[in-house]
Amino acid sequence: MELKKVAFFDTKPYDKESFERLNSGRYDIRYFETRLTAAALPLADGCDAACAFVNAEIDRAVVEGLVARGVKVLAMRCAGYNNVDFKAAYEAGLTVVRVPAYSPYAVAEHAAALLLSLNRHIHKAAARTRDFNFSLAGLTGFDLHGKTAGVVGTGKIGRIFADICRGFGMKVLAYDAFPNPTTGLEYVTLDRLLAESDIVSLHCPLLPETKHLINADTFAKAKRGFTLINTSRGGLVDSEALLSALRDGTVGAAGLDVYEEESEWFYEDRSDVTRQNKTLSLLVSLPNVIVTSHQAFLTHEALANIATTTLKNLDDYFAGAPLENEICYRCLGSGGAKKTDCPRRANGRCHSVT
Repeated sequence: MELKKVAFFDTKPYDKESFERLNSGRYDIRYFETRLTAAALPLADGCDAACAFVNAEIDRAVVEGLVARGVKVLAMRCAGYNNVDFKAAYEAGLTVVRVPAYSPYAVAEHAAALLLSLNRHIHKAAARTRDFNFSLAGLTGFDLHGKTAGVVGTGKIGRIFADICRGFGMKVLAYDAFPNPTTGLEYVTLDRLLAESDIVSLHCPLLPETKHLINADTFAKAKRGFTLINTSRGGLVDSEALLSALRDGTVGAAGLDVYEEESEWFYEDRSDVTRQNKTLSLLVSLPNVIVTSHQAFLTHEALANIATTTLKNLDDYFAGAPLENEICYRCLGSGGAKKTDCPRRANGRCHSVT
């Protein structure tokens, strides 16, 4: 039997290695370095499925273009889905699946690494000692023990980060639009969390209601000199407001693994580009800012989980089995998919195999 064809966009060496190891001839995967945009649609000609990542631009034109080329299912190999037009997918009959959790430990640990590096000025110290400068001037940090960490978003990643903070002897405050009483966390209002926290770490999805959740108004309510960590989605933070807050001392330091305009810059070597993003350029130039290029997920364990779940999503789709990780416009609610609400939902899925 002829193998199903998968157009695999935004391929990096580590993606191909993990998928090739686990695919074992199940699919004819066609790897492309370009990310999925309208311009890249011809690459999906004749394919049964497409696989994309967080920086794809999957608007109505892309959705309809995929369907016109024979693509029946879009497998997002990531947890976030703010870059997908689900209404268009629903109307066009394109099934969308994702990887809801690949390694919450990887992301939470990266958030902790950013915090530790900023606090103890590891990035500065490493740069100095390469030049044999062993001065300690300007490298003073503070004890995390006894400080207050504010965790915004208490899904798996947020809860693991909270546990890490507790391990350092920190007090943890939590904010979530949908508090989970089983976590044992102390839930407070966002205003109180900002006012009392020495460290604020963001672990919530990017939804219309969370766009620029951290902005000029919220900075004004925050404890002066706090450290901001964002390993979730760049659009949660108003970058211009953050830049101003860093300059006037409202924010003492910022560790950013995401940026709201990252799709044009992250995952590629842009060192030879002369016209840089102005705000991003200013952020990376500040001594109290560390920017990493959306790498929090990047562990061997996470890559294996992403490949395993993505391939299973495809297996389930083509077998007509229930789709545990399907996302649908009519199912979509604040904070995730509410699958039982979909009038199309039958046999554990919202779209039927065509």
